Amino acid sequence: MNLELNSKIENEVNKALDNAENIWNEVGDQFVLKKGVRMFSEGAKVPSQIPGHKILTEGKPEVGNFIALVLDIRNSTDHLLVAAKAKATQLERVLYETTAVNAAGAVIIEHYNGGLTEYLGDGFLALFKVEDEKNSKTIIYSAHDAAKYCLNEGLKIVNDIIYNRYQLPKLSMGIGLAYSKAIVTIVGINDNLHPKAIGECVFRASKLAGGHNEIHIDEHLKYLWPKSDDGQLRFIYTNRFQKIKGYLISRKN
Repeated sequence: MNLELNSKIENEVNKALDNAENIWNEVGDQFVLKKGVRMFSEGAKVPSQIPGHKILTEGKPEVGNFIALVLDIRNSTDHLLVAAKAKATQLERVLYETTAVNAAGAVIIEHYNGGLTEYLGDGFLALFKVEDEKNSKTIIYSAHDAAKYCLNEGLKIVNDIIYNRYQLPKLSMGIGLAYSKAIVTIVGINDNLHPKAIGECVFRASKLAGGHNEIHIDEHLKYLWPKSDDGQLRFIYTNRFQKIKGYLISRKN
């Protein structure tokens, strides 16, 4: 447990929820969240949270090796459809839950030197760049440590906060980790341009995020994983993720 990191997570989650409540107070009666508009010119340079690719130029794609981490709040759709005995309406509940998880995730991913690149509505996508496959131990462990912290300390902090503030029941989440090359590029048109990493790692990680309070990795990351005689982890094969070969990470007894 990292008390300083936990304190930062708590502060950022509460600040984000304060902002979410303000948003709800402003637009809750309309159920519309307005987006700001930024103008770009042809060949524009767009800032990015993708590790190793801080500035992208329109029309100049790049390629990199990445570990993708996808976190998914499990059964989040049910939260909108099923009434809860809480100090929040159904739609408020979804807003506050996703806000809390995303805020906590942003702090944790940054702490472990990854980049949170996309908010997915009921979770997020983060990327960790692998500069050299032969010397990838540090970044692999960073991605795994980030996933563990999200699932353990981060989830506990979020659940405590949303219960204390809104009497919301506990969330569960699934996390998928996958490795591959990805194209780093800009997508969109006119004044609506976004940096994006497109690769199999993102697809597979999203599929492997279907567990309940579990971390699964894909076959490619398993083969890349550092080998050690006294390893404390084991990888349990599963094929329950729509034909994506996955491995549940668990500690050896």
